Parts: sequence; structure tokens; C-alpha cells
Amino acid sequence: MDGMPQLRVAVAGAGIAGLTLALALHRAGIDCHLYEQAEHLTEVGAGVQVTPNAARLLHRLGLRERLRAVAVTPRAIEMRRWDDGGLLKRTELGDLCHRRFGAPYYAVHRAHLHDALLSHVPPEHVHLGARLTAVTQNTDAARLHLSDGTTVTADLAVGADGIRSVTRQHLAADRPRYSGQTIYRGLIPAARLPHLTADPRVRLWFGPGRHCVCYPVSAGRQVSFGATVPASDWGEESWSAPGDRAALAAAYQGWHPDVTRLIGAADTVSRWALYDRDNPGRLSAGRVAVIGDAAHPMLPFQAQGANQAVEDAVALAACLAGAGPGGLGAALHRYERVRLPRTTRIQRQSRANATTFHLADGAGQRRRDAAAQTSPGLEEHAWLFGYDAERAATSSRSRRWN
Repeated sequence: MDGMPQLRVAVAGAGIAGLTLALALHRAGIDCHLYEQAEHLTEVGAGVQVTPNAARLLHRLGLRERLRAVAVTPRAIEMRRWDDGGLLKRTELGDLCHRRFGAPYYAVHRAHLHDALLSHVPPEHVHLGARLTAVTQNTDAARLHLSDGTTVTADLAVGADGIRSVTRQHLAADRPRYSGQTIYRGLIPAARLPHLTADPRVRLWFGPGRHCVCYPVSAGRQVSFGATVPASDWGEESWSAPGDRAALAAAYQGWHPDVTRLIGAADTVSRWALYDRDNPGRLSAGRVAVIGDAAHPMLPFQAQGANQAVEDAVALAACLAGAGPGGLGAALHRYERVRLPRTTRIQRQSRANATTFHLADGAGQRRRDAAAQTSPGLEEHAWLFGYDAERAATSSRSRRWN
């Protein structure tokens, strides 16, 4: 609105959540600067599944062609037994998914998604080597305090600073919760695994105490995989570390040959402890808000961590659009009311899958497998894939919250 003071937003973190927010705010004409502790932006990890609920938002932000160039569109998701490879469930994706939900299902290297987002954010708005030490606020402003002594003042401070968020301390005095699981991740040249790449699919094998997932990325040139292993003694001081290939192979001894060959084809692997945090019941406090893993870190058992970060960012930008400094409180209230029910549901389902995926052979496993055989396929995911976070946030402006 002409004559309205411009909102100033300072974001801690330049990962997928922070970059998406910066891009969405830039599109809305809102001044936004990112402060990232790393000296150089390099995205770690391997693959990420970008489901239609996030893909449609990324397309609107201008990433359609970049994603098409670097991603793979899997034809299906297949869930199989750990030992004989028996098919438990197949969910069709590909063109059927695109037609049903108006957006594709992508499998993409996390670094390629990160680079695509970064290329659309004005470089002068990304400040590297800026480690956040504290966030303070009063009735007039929020402030990011950086390790070099710099203080950044803004109307709103947003924490996109991950599961170990400094910003989150304004919402909850909690700590990350270890799941009892670690995950080995790796990337393998697709030429080594022609039996898994000729027909691009997301493949999962469920077994006692663990599961393995793989899918092609990098326009089909690589296969990304993740293999969970229980580890009750993993210390909180070590979140990620180089993985031991021999230990990983031993953990999956006796599994289907597709799994053992997949693991054997990896040159190197990394090992990550899997943490989440309890829902704080809020996403903002005064002039401070959180998004992505700073808000609701999820176990990767529904492939929604990055997707929900994208949804958060676009929804928050939609709530802030046109608000101005005077409307900040109402905008943040809308953001919370739109996002909390959805992210809470997905976070709980991700935790539940940590048990469901890893059932020992027996009665519970047989009930799970029987239910999978009778599932409605793609329609089972309509509540997840068909959701439009931007539309939900925009329509919430006309609602009256009690």
C-alpha cells in the first residue's frame, strides 16, 4: 500500500527454508536480508524428495525450469519386504501425480535445489560468515546479535537456523530429541546400478529395526540412498560423521540383493544421527518467528522436512504481504494458525513411521503389510500433496479467528 512503512525482515540461516523465504518476500516486495554462519554456501546431504505440495510453490517462485533440468520425476513409489523383495505397495507417480495435483513429484540432489534457490535471491541480501549468537527484541524492533559484534535491527527476526536454532529459544526451552536411529547417506553413479535406474522409482525396503530407500537424482546421473540403523548410544555431540561402509554392510547382511548391491556400490557414506524436537505449540513470540527445522524438525520418515520448510516460507511471506510494521502481530497470528495444525500432523506421522517402518517380522508386520495392500494409492496422499500453503495463508486473511 502506497505510503505504508516498509517491513524489514532479518533471517538467520540460508538453507532451503531461509532462501525460500527470502525469495518469497522479495516477490512480495518486502525487504529481507539473510545472515548465514557458513563462510561459503555448500549444501550437505544427498537427495531430497520434493512432493507436489512444495513443487507447485517452487514453480511459482520461478524455479520450474531449473528443477526440470536437474531433477528426476519418478514413475512410482514402491515399498518392499527386506528379505525377499516382495512388493507391499506401489503408488503411481509420474504423469498421473502431475495431473491429479497440478504439480510433479521430483527427486533432486539437495545441493541442486539449494543452488536453484540461491540463484534467484539478490546476492547483496545474503551475508556469509555471520554466526548468530542471540536474538533480542523490544516493542519497537528485533535484533540479531552476531559473533563479530555486529547487531542487525529489523521489524521481524525469523529463525531459519535449523534444529539447533538459537532463535527457537524465544519459543521453548527445549532440546533436540534423539530418535534412537542413525542414517547412512550416500550418492552413487547411476551406471553402477542399472537395475535400479532404468525405470526411475523411489524404492523402499522395510525390515526389522531398519529400512533403506533409494531414488535417482542429478537428472538421472546419480542414485541417492539412505539406510537407517538403530544406535542407542549415539552421543549428542556428534550429529554427523563419515560413515563406515563395512559397518553399514554388516547392518544389512541378509537383506535382498538389491539392497546389498546398492550399499556395496557406494564409495563413501556419511552417518547422521536422527533428531527431532517436540512441538512448541507456537511459531512466533513478539517480533520473532521460526520456520522449517527451527520450528518443527521432523524425522525423515515421511520425506517432508524440506517440503514443510518451503510451505512455511511461502505461507509466512503471504501473511506478511501488505501487512506493514503495524500489522505484524496479526500477520504472525495468521501464520501460526495456518501452519501449526498441518506441521503438527506431519511431524507426528513422521514419528509414528519410525515404528511402522521397522516392525519385526510377526503379527504387527503382517497387519501393516495387509493394510498396505489395500491402500487407495495416490489418493491416500491427497491431503498432503494437494495442499496449497500459499492459498491457505492468503485465504486466512478473510477469516475471523476466535
